[in-house]
Amino acid sequence: MIDAHIHYSGDTPETLRLLEQYDLKLLNICVAAGEWHPQIGLYRELTKRHADRYAWCTSFDLPDYTVSDREYASMVIAGLRRDFADGAIAVKAWKNIGMELTDRDDRFVLIDDEVFDPVYEFLVREGMPILMHIGEPLECWQPLREGSVHYGYYSKNPEWHMYNKPEYPTHAELIAARDRVMEKHPKLRLIGAHLGSLEYDVAEVAKRFESYPNFAVDVSARLGDLMVQDPQKVREFMVAYSDRVLFGTDIVCRKCHSEMTPDELDAMLAKTRATYDAYTRYFGTEEDVSFAGQTSKGLGLPADVLEKFSVTNAQTWYPGL
Repeated sequence: MIDAHIHYSGDTPETLRLLEQYDLKLLNICVAAGEWHPQIGLYRELTKRHADRYAWCTSFDLPDYTVSDREYASMVIAGLRRDFADGAIAVKAWKNIGMELTDRDDRFVLIDDEVFDPVYEFLVREGMPILMHIGEPLECWQPLREGSVHYGYYSKNPEWHMYNKPEYPTHAELIAARDRVMEKHPKLRLIGAHLGSLEYDVAEVAKRFESYPNFAVDVSARLGDLMVQDPQKVREFMVAYSDRVLFGTDIVCRKCHSEMTPDELDAMLAKTRATYDAYTRYFGTEEDVSFAGQTSKGLGLPADVLEKFSVTNAQTWYPGL
């Protein structure tokens, strides 16, 4: 399997044995938030030491509007050239674009802002893909509801809960901005993280697949959202768009496993096993599966669809994997 969306600093023999047991390769994703640059060195070195088990995706600094847009784009492109030369196989844009970043006039900067156009054009020329986590689950703009899929996250991270915050862009505005990027740059290979923030209905993802042939999504951190939808509908979606959906979990473990106590490492490896077991049972069997507070019948996908979903789609959308 290829986990095409994870943040995992697994550098111990125990971790590598687990990856071998599950026959896993992990695509580590850098996230440009806070002091994020150390992620580059960590994931780059993991990949160099264990190229059969790891690959990495870089990111880029946000504009601070102290330089011209042209200078900013040149700096981003120079950084991407360096990271691609060091083995990065993609670049990520995160949700702080659209939900946090503001311009010189204190207006929110969306992902289709012209400041990013030279970066997209560079990626097209280089044939490099971009992973976009733009927006949040639709639940982010709704009242907190205990027992819902994302209650745990937004109850603990209120700064990202947009309900009753009219000064922020809406879910629809953020998705429309992402769609405009694909309209303006039709040759850009774009992967929408977390079901493209359209997790609430696979039919909405399907609409984008029909409109944008260079668009794919991963399922990372959205298993619960699939589980609350009709299993037959989800299965039909997975079969119909078997070339466009990538396996991923979004397990987050940025602390190096070699720096953990034995108890911490045991807990992390147990969480890792439980996550992969739940995902593989949901997609590969028709058993009842429980995960993240949700229970659903598994999809029992055909073997050829499973192979695309778990391996070959990642290799297609992220050349170099």
